Amino acid sequence: MLSLLRITNFALIDHLELTFGAGLNVLTGETGAGKSIILDAIDLVLGGKAQGRVLRQGAEQGLIEATFSLSQAAGAWLGAQNIEPLEDGALICSRDFSRNGDSLRSRSRVNGVLVNRQQLGELRGLLVDITAQGQTVQFQEAALQRQWLDLYGGAALLAQRERVEKFYAQAQSLAKTLQERRQSEQERLQRLDLLEFQRRELTEAQLSDPNELEHLSQEQERLTHVLDLQQLSYRAYQLLYQNDQDGAAITDLLGEAEGIIQEMTQYDNQLAPLLELLQTALTQVVEAGQQVRAYGDQLEADPQRLGEVEERLGRLKRLCRKYGPTLADALALQETLERELGELEQGEKSLEALEEAVNQAQKDLTEACEGLTRLRQSAAKALEAALVTELKPLALDKVIFVCQVQPCPPGPSGADQVTFYFSPNPGEPIQPLATTASGGEMSRFLLAFKACFNRGRGESQTLIFDEIDAGVSGKVAQAIADKLHRLAQGRQALCVTHQPLVAALADVHFRVDKILIETDGAETDPEPRTVIRVVPLQSDYQRQQELAQLAGGHSAPAALAFAESLLKKSPKGRLKSQ
Repeated sequence: MLSLLRITNFALIDHLELTFGAGLNVLTGETGAGKSIILDAIDLVLGGKAQGRVLRQGAEQGLIEATFSLSQAAGAWLGAQNIEPLEDGALICSRDFSRNGDSLRSRSRVNGVLVNRQQLGELRGLLVDITAQGQTVQFQEAALQRQWLDLYGGAALLAQRERVEKFYAQAQSLAKTLQERRQSEQERLQRLDLLEFQRRELTEAQLSDPNELEHLSQEQERLTHVLDLQQLSYRAYQLLYQNDQDGAAITDLLGEAEGIIQEMTQYDNQLAPLLELLQTALTQVVEAGQQVRAYGDQLEADPQRLGEVEERLGRLKRLCRKYGPTLADALALQETLERELGELEQGEKSLEALEEAVNQAQKDLTEACEGLTRLRQSAAKALEAALVTELKPLALDKVIFVCQVQPCPPGPSGADQVTFYFSPNPGEPIQPLATTASGGEMSRFLLAFKACFNRGRGESQTLIFDEIDAGVSGKVAQAIADKLHRLAQGRQALCVTHQPLVAALADVHFRVDKILIETDGAETDPEPRTVIRVVPLQSDYQRQQELAQLAGGHSAPAALAFAESLLKKSPKGRLKSQ
């Protein structure tokens, strides 16, 4: 239940604080007095989209704050969002607005915690049910008629609709994949041929070592210069170990130096480390000479091997140009080709499996749609009976209403087209509600539907009606007034009305006025400003005056007498007379 509404600097409202009560709360006033602005504020604080001028002219900041009594469902929502409840058992929704240059910034909070629009949308449905004037037009749309039937059908129907939506999305996705696969079948076969050729070429090359190219290049150099290497190794051997041509070898010279140093150590033992160093050098030179001699001895010209190496080098270089630039890249590509070929070779089998999956998805969708259709047909019969029951007291005692569920191509909402058919007069055939009902009949139909929808749903929601009685009078207006009053019993309803018959039944009555006030020195504009004021009408005299204004536009004796009779006939008036 909405208990308190505070508004600051919103539209034409400078400051406003309203305390609402249980039962039927009514807002009355002249056309254009600002009654709907108050409902707009409730809509905005619960996540509605800001349209037009939100901030009051000249203001930089504004605030809307709504206090609700905490219901069990709202309490569960707070727990799911990790928002702490308030100690007094209240739930406070607030939305502040601030001007940022030419743009408007707003932030929403629940119990002081910042929330986003999606979260507010979830909470909104637990707190209020707003019926605006435009809904009578929306109610004629086929898609919305189906949506409202689903909501009336309850949790089981909505869960089945979610299953249909899931199966539909899955079937669409698989069908799209199948279509793309069929279109790409020629490309797949062409790609398969290309990859098979590349794999064969790389496999026949028997690649294994990413450094093979470097090793072969080194071997080619050695085989190409075998004679040079033999001559150079023999010359190096002579210089190191045995020089028969032009002087002593290094080993001879080192041996001679060793003998000299050894003789010197007899006179100075400090030369012992130097002697050891020379001995080590002599040993290493001898070893080097032997190794270079062994290397030269094993060298042998091998034209056949050289040809094999050069042929292999040429083949590897061609592969690197095609699949490289390096041999390691070619090896990596070979592994990639194996994987992709495996996938492509399974393409035919996967195409068959995909076709089977598409057929199964269509079957699942069809079965889910059939289940949804059965639930809708059952909900439609229940809605027909309940709605006729609610419409009869609204001066439509001979009404015929049919909620027709007809097949249509499957979609995310099922395979049903829902149409509301309506005949308000005996003997007249039923016609679609969108083409048959008058404005007054649509208002009553919407009110009856809300009564059906909220039947047995407890006191958690506040029902809000914005001129649901527009365009009706006489007995119809009285029937709507009685229906609104009954709806408000055991719960809270908030109604904007111009009907004295409705206002007379109010448990809480407010008059909304638009007035001019003188500005103070802080205002930038010295001219008087228009503001909205709301006055709670608590005495019978105040209410009588207001009802007279609604009935005749003035406080003439006839209008006052009519207003007095309405108040006496109201439940409160009957209680006082008893």
